[in-house]
Amino acid sequence: MFWIVGGDQLVRSFDKIFHTPFTGTLFDQMEHAADEHKCVAAPPGPVPWAGFHFYDLIFPLFVFMVGISIVFSVPKMLEQRGTAGTVTRIFTRSILLIFFGVLYMAWGYGGFWLAGVLQRIGSAYFFAALLFCFFDVRTLIQICVACLVGYWALLRFIPMPGAEHASFDHGLNLAYWIDQHYLPGNKFEGTILSTIPAIANCLLGVFAGLFVTNQSVKNSQKPLWLIAAGSISLVLGFAWSTFFPIVKMLWTSTYVLVACGYSAILLGVFYQVIEIWNFRKWATPFVWIGSNAITIYLVSAAFGFRKLANRFVGGDVQKFFDSHLSNSGDLLRAIVALCLMLCVVRFLYRRKIFIRL
Repeated sequence: MFWIVGGDQLVRSFDKIFHTPFTGTLFDQMEHAADEHKCVAAPPGPVPWAGFHFYDLIFPLFVFMVGISIVFSVPKMLEQRGTAGTVTRIFTRSILLIFFGVLYMAWGYGGFWLAGVLQRIGSAYFFAALLFCFFDVRTLIQICVACLVGYWALLRFIPMPGAEHASFDHGLNLAYWIDQHYLPGNKFEGTILSTIPAIANCLLGVFAGLFVTNQSVKNSQKPLWLIAAGSISLVLGFAWSTFFPIVKMLWTSTYVLVACGYSAILLGVFYQVIEIWNFRKWATPFVWIGSNAITIYLVSAAFGFRKLANRFVGGDVQKFFDSHLSNSGDLLRAIVALCLMLCVVRFLYRRKIFIRL
């Protein structure tokens, strides 16, 4: 949420101020490897949509963290509600996530969208949580591998109806065809079929959560194991990408492995800093954000912290900073947007107001 609300703009503003090769690289990393809207608007065929930037990590990292949360929440639900009650709760929570996702997209983009961040999180959570309820770890691993390999096989060997050959290109792949014929409302690409690797994405988070809570492994060793596992996932993902491109819009299996690799490494680093070294005070603002992440996500769509920041320091104020302070107007707007968001989450946290689904 930090990056979505204004962190990305803050980093991009450095290139406007300094304009060096390094800041240019940072600017590029704060953009998706492929512009989703431009790809959708482009005619079917090869478009530059393969690749992985830092900004492409945010969405699958959400799904990965949802998988971790399943390890903590579902066993408690099973203990308190039983199997039937837990399944009902999982279903209800998933529907609410999808509903708020539709609402968010209507606010932000207009129209009816079953494709979106919360919709994907809701569907991935639904299947991963149910699988966690009924299968052991070994079976979950087999299901995860089957999702990743099976999705690759579907796109690699089954052409969309009317095409001579299977393709990973925009508008020429099986996932695109299924969406065009069976997904209601507005579309990106690959929403229905790419739920399969998204479930694997969530299950990889489940495995990370199970490992973190494993009492047989010393806490001091957990960061190294997480970093090692993440590194292996990165190697597998980038190696496989030679045959199966890393495409966020299709949520390819290679995209899942690369994103979850980075996610596991980040989890290992933060586990070392926060749990082992007990260096926690710096993370307080992020605790505020994490405690009401979905609330802030929806508020940012309804009111827009960036739009509010523009009202405070846009216009003549930004022009002054751009002309007299080294093009720092964008930096100022990003800082104000983040400060507004932090004021809201701090208020909610201090008042113990936590909106949960």
